[in-house]
Amino acid sequence: MECKVTNEIGTIFITEDVLLKLAGYAALECYGIVAMSAKRATDGIVEWLGRENLAKGVQIRNVGDEIDVDLFIIVEYGISIAEVCKTIVDTVRYKIESMTGLKVRKVSVTVEGIRV
Repeated sequence: MECKVTNEIGTIFITEDVLLKLAGYAALECYGIVAMSAKRATDGIVEWLGRENLAKGVQIRNVGDEIDVDLFIIVEYGISIAEVCKTIVDTVRYKIESMTGLKVRKVSVTVEGIRV
């Protein structure tokens, strides 16, 4: 999937990998998030991913001229999960929209685990 942004200067093509990493880094900046996670569909095991594999904890879909972002995260024990998720949604939406010019329709956060 490649996103296209057209403006008065010309056309910009943004690859899916760039969007995945941008969303992953934006999420990890938020307080209370420990790591991104990826669920393997084959056996349902949750993997913890470091900064080098951020793209596996993020899924992006094109919906017309907007995008939907799905994040899979591990949160820190003792932190309000609702507040962490609200902060992540706001931060990811702001970073993607301001850095790429794309419109984010929806950001979904799935909490895959808690680290003590």
